Amino acid sequence: MPTRKLTSRHVWEQQYVARLRVTDVAAVVLSVALAQIVRFGGVETTGVLSAMTYTGVSVTLAGLWIAFLAIFRTRSPRVIGNGAEEYRRIVSATFRLFGVIAIASLLFRIDIARLYLAIAFPVGLLALLLSRWIWRKAVTRLRDKGEYKTSVLIVGSRSSAIAMARSFEKAPSSGYAVVGMCMPGYGMPGEGVVQVEGTDIPVYGSENDVVAAIQECGADTVAVTATEHLGHKGIRKMIWDLEKKDVDLVVAPGVVDVAGPRLVMRPVAGFPLIHVEKPQYNGATRFSKTAFDLTFAALVLVMISPILLAVAIAVKTTSRGPVFYRSERMGIDGEPFSMIKFRSMTADADKQVAHLLDQNEGAGGVLFKMRDDPRVTPVGKFLRRFSLDELPQFVNVLKREMSVVGPRPPLRREVETYNGEVRRRLLVKPGVTGLWQVSGRSDLSWEETVRLDLSYVENWSMVGDLLIIAKTLKAVTGSDGAY
Repeated sequence: MPTRKLTSRHVWEQQYVARLRVTDVAAVVLSVALAQIVRFGGVETTGVLSAMTYTGVSVTLAGLWIAFLAIFRTRSPRVIGNGAEEYRRIVSATFRLFGVIAIASLLFRIDIARLYLAIAFPVGLLALLLSRWIWRKAVTRLRDKGEYKTSVLIVGSRSSAIAMARSFEKAPSSGYAVVGMCMPGYGMPGEGVVQVEGTDIPVYGSENDVVAAIQECGADTVAVTATEHLGHKGIRKMIWDLEKKDVDLVVAPGVVDVAGPRLVMRPVAGFPLIHVEKPQYNGATRFSKTAFDLTFAALVLVMISPILLAVAIAVKTTSRGPVFYRSERMGIDGEPFSMIKFRSMTADADKQVAHLLDQNEGAGGVLFKMRDDPRVTPVGKFLRRFSLDELPQFVNVLKREMSVVGPRPPLRREVETYNGEVRRRLLVKPGVTGLWQVSGRSDLSWEETVRLDLSYVENWSMVGDLLIIAKTLKAVTGSDGAY
């Protein structure tokens, strides 16, 4: 059967990187120019800088900034267009440059105006991150149309290959399109077809037919997943063969839901071993997360106070009962606390649950979900659609019972059903938002909710929290999966 015909990855990557280079330069130059104009009104100043003018400083700063972005490989094909690593490298390059300038100013006694730097760096960093975000949105739209794809040939056992293909098919924004497979038990190329998520994927023979399969399907990347047949000699031979064809090789370590920062490659006795570092929940990491939570929650509550007042009036004047609804939830280490929400249901909603259990739409029956719950008030439907009922939970954050980002706050009856694996959700505080909020909300199955929560617990990072907060705004305004 015909395979997917995709534009060569090397072609679109070069085009994309060239466009990033242009916007990066524009963001840096404009931010530095803005800093000079705001601080000096465009007039050159010598003063302490001797013969050096601030125009010269601006040119030097812009050149160094652009160089640091290149040195830290912020436009590497390995990180662009997907994941948090791209943003992390931009932030790291900018802060390293700031550190270098600070040290140089101290050592050589160069007095650069603080306001000048205080404008240039934040504005430039924000402009860089914003431009990359805009480009990512453009790439996502193109990938939805079948463009800007990396064509992948999956090599491995049948179950592992299908699982990898299913993951790629469910996440088109990742840019990986599976154009073929090589699996044990298949002889001649083209003798089998595997259907994954409604897509027919041809099988081009066994694990020993990779080179021929590349010729047939036109893949530019080979993804090797769990395979017991190739062995280390077979994989080494494959690496040598692929080097001649300019085809990338990626190997899945077989460890799911563990983010890159926890995976460290260390050669031991001639073998490249992947060490999985333990997740960090204590010490400086917990302190920094708590400090961020308290600061963020306080600022949000101040900013949205008019909205809180308006919602409180609407709830009180349209239905009988209290303005707030308090529900027992289980926090860190399984400690119970009273979670605060705006009341979106009738006052006796809890008493009606028993009569509605037969209409539960929650997958697995652990969570109670109804798309058209008769207990929800008209105002409550509006509040739930845009998650306004959850805003008082920032008070729980100030009380240090919740975090801004974390796993979904579970009920006691849910926790009582947890096995050893699921209980790892309780290692961190539940969140006002989280991966579950930005990945489908109520449309998620129980298994998917648990997987996302465990993934967050295992791979927490501050950059990840900021990305989830940004994605939450989009999920809430789109109201997808809210009921």
